[in-house]
Amino acid sequence: MKYVRRLEEITKEDIAIAGGKGANMGEMIRIGMPVPSGFIITTAAFDKLIQIHNIGEKIKTMLDEVNVEDTNMLMSTSQRIKELIISQGFPNEIRSEIVEAYKKLSSVDKDVKSSRNLTESDAVFVAVRSSATAEDLPEASFAGQQASFLNIKHEENLIEAVKKCWASLYEPRAIFYRRIHNFNNPSIAVVVQKMINSDKSGVIFTVDPISGENVMTIESIWGLGEYLVLGEISPDHYVVDKTGKVLVKKIGQKPIALVRDHATGKSIQIKTSDEKIGAQVLTDNEISKLVKYGKQLEEHYGKPQDAEFAIEQSSIMIVQTRPVTTKTKITESKMTGVKILQGTGASPGIATGKVKIVKNIREIIKIEEGDILVTAMTSPDLVPKMSKSAAIITDLGGATSHAAIVSREMGLPAIVGTGNGTSILRDGQIVTVDAYKGIVYEGVVSIKEEKPRDLSHLEKTKTKVKVNLVFADKIEVASITDGVGLLRIEHMVTKSGIHPAKLVREGRSEEYVQILINGIKPIAAKFYPNPVWVRTLDARSDEFRNLDGGDVEPYEDNPMLGWHGIRRSLDEPDILKAEFKAIKRMRAEGLDNIHIMLPFVIIPSEFKKARDIADEIGMGDNFNMGIMVETPACVFSIDEFCKEGIDFASFGTNDLTMLTLGVDRNNAKIAKLHSEFHPSVLHMLHHVIDRCNKYNVESSICGEAGSNPEMVKLLVKFGIKSVSCNIDAVYKIREAVLSAEKEQH
Repeated sequence: MKYVRRLEEITKEDIAIAGGKGANMGEMIRIGMPVPSGFIITTAAFDKLIQIHNIGEKIKTMLDEVNVEDTNMLMSTSQRIKELIISQGFPNEIRSEIVEAYKKLSSVDKDVKSSRNLTESDAVFVAVRSSATAEDLPEASFAGQQASFLNIKHEENLIEAVKKCWASLYEPRAIFYRRIHNFNNPSIAVVVQKMINSDKSGVIFTVDPISGENVMTIESIWGLGEYLVLGEISPDHYVVDKTGKVLVKKIGQKPIALVRDHATGKSIQIKTSDEKIGAQVLTDNEISKLVKYGKQLEEHYGKPQDAEFAIEQSSIMIVQTRPVTTKTKITESKMTGVKILQGTGASPGIATGKVKIVKNIREIIKIEEGDILVTAMTSPDLVPKMSKSAAIITDLGGATSHAAIVSREMGLPAIVGTGNGTSILRDGQIVTVDAYKGIVYEGVVSIKEEKPRDLSHLEKTKTKVKVNLVFADKIEVASITDGVGLLRIEHMVTKSGIHPAKLVREGRSEEYVQILINGIKPIAAKFYPNPVWVRTLDARSDEFRNLDGGDVEPYEDNPMLGWHGIRRSLDEPDILKAEFKAIKRMRAEGLDNIHIMLPFVIIPSEFKKARDIADEIGMGDNFNMGIMVETPACVFSIDEFCKEGIDFASFGTNDLTMLTLGVDRNNAKIAKLHSEFHPSVLHMLHHVIDRCNKYNVESSICGEAGSNPEMVKLLVKFGIKSVSCNIDAVYKIREAVLSAEKEQH
């Protein structure tokens, strides 16, 4: 078959054709996990639909034009794209393969010689689940962004569900989430599996998702698992050590359940019987088996897992697994004040702000920067406004709900399962949220925070460990890092809403200078005296088109290979001068730890021209200017760059890998070919480090590979002088650096 593959044929390497969820389902079958039988409708089917109806460009245009911070515009664009996809005719060749696969699935365990002999009544119930190529990844789960449909039966209903899954690739929350994580050109597969008519269901984390402790967290409810991930019910909560010993048991109140209606076959909500509302869901034997499966998954994947399970007539099935992307080291808090609400801390942190109660999706537009978002349940639809909130409080839900995962990834404090937060709290009320302990206090409460509990592995390393930053409010890692190895200014520009070129054209360069000072200064002050490497503007022509003044941006066939980085800065020197002036002014005020990094250079003369511009505005001689190593041309000219006087060279491995391997890093079809561990890329990294060490130039890395412990260990062995990683990777990268340094002695 061209568009359908059996799950048994799929492995974890097949994300490009099966999506993250589908690839993991096939992999679990391969290692002997109990998984419902089924098949994958591959990404080729969705891509074919887009191609034969020629709607790809229409979709791209709508996405390019949407401002994801404008909720109404985001929701309207999403609706238009979904309607466009659903309105297209379903390709016959794809339909026939799906129908044939469904018949074969229905014939399993049926007393028929061939799937052709099946009657309409023989058709089985299936779960139809989206599996996007940008989900269940090690760096970001993209949890709950696309649709799933339970208890689907009969061919036409299946085809309709598949179409809706395809359209859900463009849910508002999915568009928003991909934009802020810079995932472009996604595709989507669909997983079709025999439906487990769950008596009970739940989620396993093989590491505590909040504290990072090496214990398992299991949450469970009666009936189908959809109510757990949506936060409709406060589940049973178990903390279990890896031997199976239950350490903590908190039984939730479960007044409702989602089950299959025997008459209609549809999922319906029922009231739970009185004896089950407060009863323990899982038996000791089931907990023991789940721990065994969790350990097996963690050992196979080599990292903590977040797995979903369903139990029917005491038979356990694992229906999904993904990497835990949000393991956090807890910082204990000490707070005193009037406690008004108690829940479960789902994402650690402390925040004070104004309560905004959101009763339905239409009300999310009232959320403003710094508000405390209070809602009945943590629906993924809230994601577009979550970035503006200071914290989240919910009535229902557990620490394993989808939005709780997203909160942890975004570094957003969240308390779930308060029971009555929406009725106790009032719109406009000022509260302080302690999401470490799950407590909400009235008013502004003074806070005393202690250092992280476990600092034993953070001993000083010879190789400097720095952090990549965008936001000025994510600087709590200053005390455990050696500086900022990449400070992007693009977000500061986006937040301002106006294109720098427009400000310069209109003689308003000083406004751009102030935008940069406001964004950079708090970070430089917090990290002082450690260095902060500020990268000059590196926005592609398609990224700023929606800003005020962005309508004059040129249209390029391939913006990633086009007019951006130092080449654009030298063509528009007044923008570069404004950036230099902002840095000069802050340095004059005592923040002499701010230095300059030039992106996307290919020839030493580009560096020299930028240095000349710095001299022209009187920057002086006591600051450092370095380059991003993102092109093979830069790699093989590194000696000339060093002779020209660069102070440091930092690898941008995303672009360097793309340009070395000829693999478009935004193209999901060939994503599996994009590897920083390719011998040619490793050779380039080693070469640059060697040459920089010869000229006493600091070598570093700030690309995504700098957050990969295995890559960092290699770079330390090569002799790199510093590494810069993402905020959530600081602890594990320090551990990797320390391990590699000890191996060398």
